Amino acid sequence: MAERFSTHPVRKRQAVSFGNLLTYAILNVGAGIMLLPFLWMLATSLKTAGATFVMPPQLIPDPVTFDNYAKVFDTAPVLTFLFNSVLVSVSSIALMVLFCAMSGYAFARIGFPGREILFYAYLATLMVPQQVTLTPLFVIMTWLGWGNSYQALILPGSFGAFGTFLLRQFFLRLPKEIEEAAFIDGAGYIRIFFSIAIHLARPALATLAVFAFMASWNSFLWPLIITSDQSMMTLPLGLSALQGRWSTDWNVLMAGTVISTLPIIALYVFAQKYIIRGLSHTGLK
Repeated sequence: MAERFSTHPVRKRQAVSFGNLLTYAILNVGAGIMLLPFLWMLATSLKTAGATFVMPPQLIPDPVTFDNYAKVFDTAPVLTFLFNSVLVSVSSIALMVLFCAMSGYAFARIGFPGREILFYAYLATLMVPQQVTLTPLFVIMTWLGWGNSYQALILPGSFGAFGTFLLRQFFLRLPKEIEEAAFIDGAGYIRIFFSIAIHLARPALATLAVFAFMASWNSFLWPLIITSDQSMMTLPLGLSALQGRWSTDWNVLMAGTVISTLPIIALYVFAQKYIIRGLSHTGLK
């Protein structure tokens, strides 16, 4: 005899209040406002030169052309700029993740005299504008003979107070029982860091990697100051050559901007779940 009643529990639908609907509506409007510049950039990159300033503006290009992307590669050595940006960004990310993880673990787990004072003094450097440090940094790099070199492009972005603070907050939340068990087995701080702590901190490391990549990839002012040869220019600096003194092909410039933006979008989509998990574990809002 067939069962008359289902054994599965019946889920009650939660009533959607007016406040929730209003919140979702505001979030959708905000998301649309945030996406509009990117949609306009993409649409302009697919327009012809004559359709760029058509009134009223056309969000959907008519006709659609991909010639602007070919003009970008014909006008400037984009592949060289792209190689430099990838090399500088990847190297900066690797060094920043390593240095910030070690310093964050030391500030969170190793008790030494003056730890809190040193940490807050280091954290206070976040209030120093980048423009203030450019001149002494340029003098140091010139004194070392690193002008117009990869070292000068990579090393200044290989550490930062924000990354140290982010990972310190994560390591503070790790259970102390894990370290105590490792100490009983004869492990020291170095082994615990490389064998246990850094593996547990992968969400926070992924979050820091995305932030570091965005900062390094979009950096313009420091590469402008330290480089003098076109072969050493990064992508944002090289794309500025597409903007003329008297007139600018905005459709070609937007095509170059799309090329520059795609790696950041791809990285964020790939690491999105790690970013959310990392921020939730560190307690940042």
